Amino acid sequence: MATSLKGLGALTLFVDDLPSATAFYRDVFGLDIVFEDESSAAFGFGNTILNLVLATEGPDLIGPAVVAPVSAGTRAQLTIWVDDTDAVCALLTGRGAELLNGPIDRPWGKRTACIADPDGNVWEVAQDIAPA
Repeated sequence: MATSLKGLGALTLFVDDLPSATAFYRDVFGLDIVFEDESSAAFGFGNTILNLVLATEGPDLIGPAVVAPVSAGTRAQLTIWVDDTDAVCALLTGRGAELLNGPIDRPWGKRTACIADPDGNVWEVAQDIAPA
């Protein structure tokens, strides 16, 4: 029997302030909640579930690994493919997000910009352009 990886089903982000993080993904990204309890919120995001889980619940999920504190800095960047980076930036900033950088034309053929959620998780939006 062959085993294969079928794709990304869920992405879990550990957060310190669940109400603030939930509001960000609902109001800024415009995502719909598919499940919510006192320690988590899950959103439908295309074919993927985006889970927000209180950092205090992390040891039960990833132990013996530990959840790094926000002060440890960014350890990942999550990228969303878009058709128009500038238009998406206008939409997201209009909903209260602040750009970390961009839009920037990258030499690898993408126009990108980054924002961070309230817990410092960095999201990049990227559109295809002609390579520089």
